[in-house]
Amino acid sequence: MLDPGRTVAELRELQELTGDENGAQRVAWTDTWQRAREWLRGRLDGTGAEETIDAAGNQWFTLPGESERALLIGGHIDSVPNGGWLDGALNVMAGVEVLRRIAEEGTPPATVRLVNWADEEGARFGRSLFGSSAAAGSMADQEELRQRKDADGVALPEAIERFGVDLDTALDAKSELETAAAYLELHIEQGPVLESMDLQLGVVLGTFGVERHQVTFRGQAAHAGSTPMDKRRDALAGAARLELEIRGIAKRIGEGAVCTMGGVVTKPGIVTSVVETAECLLDQRHLDAVKLAEMLDNAKAAARRFAREEDLEVEWERIWNIEPIPFDERLIELADQSITEIAGSSHRLPSGPLHDAAEVARAGVPTVMLFVQSLRGLSHTKLEDTKEEHLELSVQALDRLAQRAIQTL
Repeated sequence: MLDPGRTVAELRELQELTGDENGAQRVAWTDTWQRAREWLRGRLDGTGAEETIDAAGNQWFTLPGESERALLIGGHIDSVPNGGWLDGALNVMAGVEVLRRIAEEGTPPATVRLVNWADEEGARFGRSLFGSSAAAGSMADQEELRQRKDADGVALPEAIERFGVDLDTALDAKSELETAAAYLELHIEQGPVLESMDLQLGVVLGTFGVERHQVTFRGQAAHAGSTPMDKRRDALAGAARLELEIRGIAKRIGEGAVCTMGGVVTKPGIVTSVVETAECLLDQRHLDAVKLAEMLDNAKAAARRFAREEDLEVEWERIWNIEPIPFDERLIELADQSITEIAGSSHRLPSGPLHDAAEVARAGVPTVMLFVQSLRGLSHTKLEDTKEEHLELSVQALDRLAQRAIQTL
């Protein structure tokens, strides 16, 4: 029998085991993270599910079915430093409860696999989605990964080797998705949309595409006291105008568009000098690839205009980008039906943050995510929270979706 209250109790137990007064401390590739994985193993005792660890460190629990075609339910138990009690862990523990219910009813019509992805957050080495990208075959930057070090100077290959993972063979994890027929993931929203609509649950349409650039405005350093205002070539003026303009760009594009200038570094950076260079970090996101490209074009055109008007030069350097990843339309319909039956109403929305689900979908596995409301929209903080009754509803909705999905494999 499904027991959603048990999921909440186990999440509290995990919180006590691997957190402190500052929040969750389950950073991947640490002893605390490993303790959480060992604790998770104990929660599956008696289900008949077999545990394996793949080449990328992903932790799998497989319940054989009448068919080798597999329904995957996934999440990640790692956290950011001083993180919340739900981000990632809810996905896994809700999946544990669903797998328990299925195991109690006998051999399922299809194989069911619960996966705890390794290092979704990328908190220690700055490389998110490590395990899922290896399994999806999209981890194409091993050489760059070799150079990554943590704050103490420990190299990534050295750290993961402690846990039996070799960067040279991590991509062998691709074999884990060979029989995957569908992938389900539950996650807290990490944003304020559902709460603002007074809704408990929603269906995720897909993850945003991202365009991330460094934009550098170049002017001329000059004495702050003796340079008239109309004679200045102030690089910060260009950056400031672009920061204000991207708000209008996002508003004009609409439909969930977001633009963020996340940092500006000025040089020479002293109060007695006009700014000579301003290096800006710009992040733009949208679920539609055409609209995302339009946002980028608009931002570039605005930057060129401001550079002309302020007598500056401007340069763009792409730091990183990823295409929008839509989820499976059939599974979205099944998720909508499941949520409506459990909660009375549903809502469809995109995800701004990336998730392991996006990597699985990129590998061609039909995928869908459920969101449960986040109080105040907060995440990656010890203040992260969701009402317990909403958490229990989310477990029920995931279970209802799993029942529907497994019958279609």
